[in-house]
Amino acid sequence: MPTLLAQIAPQRSTQYSALASALAPHELALSPAGRRITSMTPVQLGGQSYLRCDLASPLSQGDIHELGALAMTSAFFDGFDHIGEVAGPLLRPIETGFAPAFPPDLMTTRRYRGKTNEAFTHFMLNVARFSSAFADQPWRDLRAFDPLMGGGTTLLAALVLGADAMGVEQGKEDVESTASFITQYAREQDIACEVKEERLKKYGRRWWFTLGPSTGLGLRKQCVFARGETAQSAELMHGVKRPHLIVTDLPYGIQHHGALASLLAEALPVWVALLQPGGALAMSWDSTRFPRAEMVALVESASGLRVLNDPPYDQTAHRVDRVIKQRDVLVATPPQPSPKGEGA
Repeated sequence: MPTLLAQIAPQRSTQYSALASALAPHELALSPAGRRITSMTPVQLGGQSYLRCDLASPLSQGDIHELGALAMTSAFFDGFDHIGEVAGPLLRPIETGFAPAFPPDLMTTRRYRGKTNEAFTHFMLNVARFSSAFADQPWRDLRAFDPLMGGGTTLLAALVLGADAMGVEQGKEDVESTASFITQYAREQDIACEVKEERLKKYGRRWWFTLGPSTGLGLRKQCVFARGETAQSAELMHGVKRPHLIVTDLPYGIQHHGALASLLAEALPVWVALLQPGGALAMSWDSTRFPRAEMVALVESASGLRVLNDPPYDQTAHRVDRVIKQRDVLVATPPQPSPKGEGA
């Protein structure tokens, strides 16, 4: 039986290491490789944390390529208990062949107050794609939208993966500093960058970035974001191609159910109307005061989407810090059509 060893991605703090260890099994289970995994066990080898995965059959080249785009694991190996008379465990490195569209520090360099850990954002993007009808399409063919983009971490992570990115944010400083950061980063890294700024009558301002070379083998990517109310996302994103994925981190400053429920009741129908058929929504929130069952009910009633609530989707709750004692991830997709002739 083949064995895969997946190294948990090293993190810059104990807090983030715990996050990676908690979420890595779920991300791997939802990836294309997950359908071949029969068991998954955390192990320590040489002082490093790994997931030992027993496989029903060898991974395809496509499965292996997808491993390289995972957020919570960083290196992969074929595992052997022994080779001939040499006792193991023995590891043989696997080359995934995945290459990011832009340097990964595009999403790690930017720092701002309240920033969500970029590995977690990367994880949510992957989970949304794996759960959508576009799981088999490459990132370069997809568009991701964050309707509460803050300082733009979701957009930057999507660009690194190879997707086009879209976002809406009310905060003037967040949006303008994101535009400045992308412009400066592209200049410093010698990345071709075209930018257009426009005013949207009655609604706000919008920035269009086109990144990457216009000739040769390079990939030109588009990043569009606007300053305005998230409930006006349809107007703010008018003329932009609809996203395949919606990925967002709900604001943590909202302490009362009523305020968060009002925000979602108003905004979710707008967001879902933008989503491509077959797309997926992934969002995280502080579930310390807003239990998962209540959030599931709210999202389904307000959006008409179907929340995926079977394992591992219902096992993604994790601790963040002393303030956010439990954060959870919710993934929802359009309801599956009834078989022909079924229903009234």
